[in-house]
Amino acid sequence: MTARAAGVRVQGAGLDRALPYLLLAPAVLVALAVFVYPVLDGIRASLHFYRFGRALDYVGFENYRDVLADERFRDALWVTLKFVFLAVSIETVLGLALALLCARELRFIRLARTVLIVPMIVTPVVVGIVFRLIYASDVGLVTALSESFGGDQVQILSREGTAFIGLVALDVWEWTPLMFLILLAGIQSLPVEPFEAARVDGAGSWRVFVDHTLPMLAPVLAVAIVLRTIDAFTTFDQVFVLTRGGPGTATQLISIYGYNTAFKFQQTGFAAAMLFMVALVVLAFAALAVRLMRRRLPA
Repeated sequence: MTARAAGVRVQGAGLDRALPYLLLAPAVLVALAVFVYPVLDGIRASLHFYRFGRALDYVGFENYRDVLADERFRDALWVTLKFVFLAVSIETVLGLALALLCARELRFIRLARTVLIVPMIVTPVVVGIVFRLIYASDVGLVTALSESFGGDQVQILSREGTAFIGLVALDVWEWTPLMFLILLAGIQSLPVEPFEAARVDGAGSWRVFVDHTLPMLAPVLAVAIVLRTIDAFTTFDQVFVLTRGGPGTATQLISIYGYNTAFKFQQTGFAAAMLFMVALVVLAFAALAVRLMRRRLPA
């Protein structure tokens, strides 16, 4: 082999080793631009005092101390926790029930599966507008139904309790299909042998579900709950269109309070510290959930 051929071969081997990194480079650059840089810039902003969108003074962790002492932050966090708990709980139960139903080979079941995922593919802003029209006290669907039965106008968005329930109902309608799809895929991937053996032994539907379906579906169920919980913490579009956090602070989630703090009251550093703390809590929850799931999974 000549020296020239050996050199070409070495260059070709080097190119083969570098090719995977070259192919990954665009994705890495995009990730740095849309995720890493905003996170680092948010951390920098949380350590400064802002006035009219300009960083004036470095204040260290003073913004974080102010967040912990802020009563409105604690109220918004409590509203967010209630919203996430109620919405995710209802979506999990409904999604599991629908997945168990649609896992059966019934007539028109394929059409039902298609219809059930429609709410999830609608733009969140459009969902907020539609539900605002449904909840409207003068021309809304709820008021029309009430008046058709001899009732009065229904004030949903103008009362704290009903506005919060209306927000939960909106989220349940939109995101139950996500839980349904994840759990349906999990159910369809389960082995059939344990279920056939249980039926041969005379086990009823409830015993089969409790003894076989639920334990084997637990890892998938945990993943679905974790994903939906993280997403529910970041809910913004629907709330902003539907109530903007009102009436009062009944539906003011952390996302709405952070938005108002940063853009309405121009307290950018305070808002960055608040949202960064919430992000750390959510990431800690996700890490804990993943660790617990790994312990439960067989080796």
